[in-house]
Amino acid sequence: MNAPKPYRPIQALPDQLISQIAAGEVVERPSAVVKELLENALDAGATQITIRLEEGGVKRIAITDNGRGIPHDQMPLALARHATSKIASLTDLENVSTLGFRGEALASIASVAAVRITSRTADAAHAWEITGSHLATPVPSSGGLGTTVDVQDLYFNTPARRKFLKSEQTEYGHCADVVRRIALARPDVSFTLSHNGKAVDHWNQSEIGKRTAHILGNEFAEARLHVDEVAGPLRVHGYIGLPTASKGRPDAQYFYVNGRFVRDKVLVHAVRAAYEDVLHGDRHPVYVLALDLDPAMVDVNVHPSKIEVRFRDSRSVHQFVFHAVQRALAQTSGSAPNPLPAMGSSVSAAPILAPMRQTSFGEDLKPSFGAYQPARPFNSGGGVAQSTARYGALFASLGQDQASAAPAPAPAAWEPKDVASLAANGPRGMVPDEDFPLGFALAQLHGIYILAQNNQGLVLVDMHAAHERILYEQLKQALEGEMQVQSLLIPVTFFADEVEVGTATEHAEVLHKLGFDISAISPTTLAVRSVPMLLKNADAQTLARDVLRDVREYGGSRVLIERRNELLGTLACHTAVRANRVLTVPEMNALLRQMEQTERADQCNHGRPTWVQLELGQLDRLFLRGQ
Repeated sequence: MNAPKPYRPIQALPDQLISQIAAGEVVERPSAVVKELLENALDAGATQITIRLEEGGVKRIAITDNGRGIPHDQMPLALARHATSKIASLTDLENVSTLGFRGEALASIASVAAVRITSRTADAAHAWEITGSHLATPVPSSGGLGTTVDVQDLYFNTPARRKFLKSEQTEYGHCADVVRRIALARPDVSFTLSHNGKAVDHWNQSEIGKRTAHILGNEFAEARLHVDEVAGPLRVHGYIGLPTASKGRPDAQYFYVNGRFVRDKVLVHAVRAAYEDVLHGDRHPVYVLALDLDPAMVDVNVHPSKIEVRFRDSRSVHQFVFHAVQRALAQTSGSAPNPLPAMGSSVSAAPILAPMRQTSFGEDLKPSFGAYQPARPFNSGGGVAQSTARYGALFASLGQDQASAAPAPAPAAWEPKDVASLAANGPRGMVPDEDFPLGFALAQLHGIYILAQNNQGLVLVDMHAAHERILYEQLKQALEGEMQVQSLLIPVTFFADEVEVGTATEHAEVLHKLGFDISAISPTTLAVRSVPMLLKNADAQTLARDVLRDVREYGGSRVLIERRNELLGTLACHTAVRANRVLTVPEMNALLRQMEQTERADQCNHGRPTWVQLELGQLDRLFLRGQ
């Protein structure tokens, strides 16, 4: 056994050791230094920032800005612990509007590295310089308006910490990530980044659309949706990627709260939930979103790295972000731009998709060859089977052989008689794309794909995937309204901790609206007496725990919606028109018209694309026309 350590009396730690302990939380690696110094520069009003790194930031980090500068008599305080110009009272701490506020960063950095600060204010005759710590005296120096912080030999006096650093390239990568994150948040500021004397990146002052395209690449710029919604004191704005621009890793997700990059589970969950039925498999969405709100509504004093926040009303924030992203994704109907670039083509980089034609749920499309005519409104009381039966042969008797469907008369303005007539008109003789952006059917390929012609060229449609999305959206809307409840003959009881019991008691009304009757029968036991009808076959105890956790964290049962949507997606998949079923041209056109009206019609329920566009220029290149 180890001998007990000798008794030591309680004593105050020396200031240097205190700073080094604080540095362990604030200065984890070179990228943390870059983050803190960049935030200070932005708080000082800088519009031009230069970042110079050597050996991944371990040997040197020098950041120069053109901000307000530091008065020479305050320079020693800038290196002192808990000295800041950002806050002065508890009220200020509860209303933080700056990126920095702790007054620890520079002191922590100076305790584990050699630091030199050169700064000049607008009213100073020359710059001043201070080296080392707050005990040093500023001396006159040369330099322009603004501040340069030069940090060298990081962890020179704590070699144990230096051993934990990774390779030069890895540490540089982390530093570059920090610069990109901050540059995305401030397109009004120009940034220049160099490493080992070589210029790596430069971003001029611009607007957010150009900055995101520069940093995230043209692929994102060509497949993004614009988001900008306001609700009371909340505003969310930025860009989200189309589902077809998703990635295998969540490494292109940027969320900012009042200009501060954060990793917050409430926000991440809200965005993920909005993408839940348009992403394929384990894909992750790409987005750059900013949430602006009253500083009093968010606590940024949660962690020394300031990358975590806590909302005063996380439920409202979650629902607001969720609905904003969901509404943006709902624009992806068949009347939106092509969802998937094909064969190396580029699509429009416009930030906002073309507006979808707004129609009521019941405006079904009769399978006419030329156009559609609205039918009487859908009666939700009639059930889903009734609504699907009124869409012609394509939507009726889906489990049987092909049924016949007589084409409905088209408007007199344009009335082709058959496929040959459509082909004879040529791609430039068709009706405007804003009326029928997916064009008109020409043929069916291998019983799987629909070939259609529009003004741009050729449209290929996966008929099962497209019909699956149409039915899925119809089912979701048909089931909106009052939740149908299944009472349990024998209540399901289970052991619950204090938090679960408290949640069930506090949110009983919310749970009831969601279709759940969960109540406490003892301080440690909950009883489930009813569940939503759609989920009657699920395990009641597991479902109850999931819903309680979700209500507690997010304020509304996303679990319920996810489970319900999973069930509806399965139903739509099994009901949708199957491969190898021969469709008539009117049936194919009816499907195209429905796609143009259905939200999220660019992807099936599993996130796969439902259609692609082959433009005439692409077809010409295939056959070397004009070459």
